[in-house]
Amino acid sequence: MTSRPTPTSGDADARMWARLTALHTQVEGRLATVLQRRHGLGLSEYRALGFLSEAPKGELRMQDLATSLGLNQSSVTRLVARLHTAEFTYRDSCPDDKRGVYTVITELGRARREEARSTYESTLTAAIDEAGEAAPDLAPLLATARSSLGTPSPEDAS
Repeated sequence: MTSRPTPTSGDADARMWARLTALHTQVEGRLATVLQRRHGLGLSEYRALGFLSEAPKGELRMQDLATSLGLNQSSVTRLVARLHTAEFTYRDSCPDDKRGVYTVITELGRARREEARSTYESTLTAAIDEAGEAAPDLAPLLATARSSLGTPSPEDAS
């Protein structure tokens, strides 16, 4: 009989990371589906409107928006074009740097983001709760993450 090698911490970390990325993919997919169906917004569009609504003067340089969203320049350019077409944003020149371009949120963009906000938040909470129920080994990790950020766990809300 061959003995099985003892898992190294690298093996354990790889398994943990695989579980976390699977959880991330599952939650992101659910958020994207629900936001699109209920509000006609993609997940990146929703997040872009959020970053813009929280920014001073409601504007961000394209490069800063790309960094905040974790997108490359061409992807954020296409995203901003969609937001512009929907009249959720407009482009403005940077007064200090004529090559710089700002994306500015409109009142319509603020309103759409606010309409979608409760859907995003309730879907996110439900997806995390369900992930903890479906994979009890993840529940302690999710509870720790929530408590470290000051977010009440489902048990605290009861």
